[in-house]
Amino acid sequence: MRYITYLVIGTFFGIIMFKSEAASWFRIYEMFQFGSFHMYGIIGSALVLGVIGIQVIKRKNIKPLNGSEMSLQPKNKSVARYLIGGIIFGLGWALAGACPGPMYVLAGAGYISILIVIFGAVVGTFLYGLIKDRLPH
Repeated sequence: MRYITYLVIGTFFGIIMFKSEAASWFRIYEMFQFGSFHMYGIIGSALVLGVIGIQVIKRKNIKPLNGSEMSLQPKNKSVARYLIGGIIFGLGWALAGACPGPMYVLAGAGYISILIVIFGAVVGTFLYGLIKDRLPH
């Protein structure tokens, strides 16, 4: 039953991403050219809703679907790790024309060429898993 819940939420998320044009290469290109507020508005709205959602979870002690305790630990403060990680993420986003969420939305919408990008993302994640213990976290 839990997997059906995740499937429904993911499908809803994908429809919203596609209909809001957040998965559109043109919109992403337009954002990186500072040509439109469209994507900044979507990202900003997600940020505000995320902050509010985390505060509600913390204050109301909301439990995950499996009923266990929620574990929200503060992250280590460091400029270099977020700067380097953000640059790598942004370069990948600009080169691929999609960040991780929209990649799957585009695959679901029938854009077969995005499967090459998804393959690269999976390989990159696997390689990170292999070397993460040797990286300066």
